[in-house]
Amino acid sequence: MKLDRETITKIAHLARLEVNENEEKSLLQDMNNILSFMEKLNELDTKGVEPLIYLSDEVNVFREDIIKQEITPAEALQNAPLHDGAYFKVAKVIDKS
Repeated sequence: MKLDRETITKIAHLARLEVNENEEKSLLQDMNNILSFMEKLNELDTKGVEPLIYLSDEVNVFREDIIKQEITPAEALQNAPLHDGAYFKVAKVIDKS
């Protein structure tokens, strides 16, 4: 499979990337190299090889929750740029219209 400039432009648009002509050429070459490498991997005989789903044989390994350090609300607010003594104050980001 080979990619063309039109495909690179479409991928860049979907990824919300602005790509100039020089970058487009570089991306085209890089992505074609990646696809060539993947095609090379397809030549391997993988019959009888089970898919690798997990990198470890461990199943549901849990640990106890241990409180390592507690800080008081006053200590938490100590470096806050704005607070009212009990809560952090932040700028309003949602306008309910």
